Amino acid sequence: MAASQAQLDKMTQRQNYRNLWHTDLVGTIQADTPYCCFAFWCGPCASYMLRKRALYNDMSRYVCCAGYMPCSGRCGESQCPEFCLCTEVFLCFANSVASTRFLLQDQFNIQTTQCDNCIIGFMFCLQQVACIFSIVAMIVGSEDLSEASQILNCLSDMVYCTVCACMQTQHKIEMDKRDVNFGPQVMAVPPIQYMSRIDQPIPPPVGYPPQPAYGQAYGYPQPPQSQGYPPAGYPPPGPGYPPAGYQR
Repeated sequence: MAASQAQLDKMTQRQNYRNLWHTDLVGTIQADTPYCCFAFWCGPCASYMLRKRALYNDMSRYVCCAGYMPCSGRCGESQCPEFCLCTEVFLCFANSVASTRFLLQDQFNIQTTQCDNCIIGFMFCLQQVACIFSIVAMIVGSEDLSEASQILNCLSDMVYCTVCACMQTQHKIEMDKRDVNFGPQVMAVPPIQYMSRIDQPIPPPVGYPPQPAYGQAYGYPQPPQSQGYPPAGYPPPGPGYPPAGYQR
């Protein structure tokens, strides 16, 4: 119950986002026609690559359906995230596309425009109408209703594939802008932490390289230290040293 309420609160919060997609669903075909065709004919492959790219290619951060579904975190993602992602994009393709969309929206505070909401809503309504016609045709047994339901099913499938392809193209364009503006190392790994030992008189620096000596400029190497005593170049003792009569 608490998880469902948290998801509802997240959806309400998502409506108050202020940023917009760089390209709406209508303009995605013109913005990147080759990728839109690729996403149309091979949607699961595009969904796999986009989710991995959304995670900055760090599959240790992968959670099924990006944590937006009740099954998230319970499918053994930590043992084999690549296999779980493949299973998600093939068996739950619609959820995989929507999860990547929610992931980007929550990361960059992106809202969905009214035009995009109308297109997505039309897709869902058309699928519901096609399902209702199929059930009614099966109950009544009318051939006319059966043909009408088949036509609606074909039309809803075409709209579904087209909208999903446009959505995935929209995600790809958004990540292209993200990588150009912020670079691929936005989620960089923090510096290596060194563990000190008990037998060390002075613990090593934690997370930072050793600092130069006082008076030495940053970025310049320290002067080499010679070994032995006296130092190299030190003038040798002159003749007559030690003085005559010096008692050893």
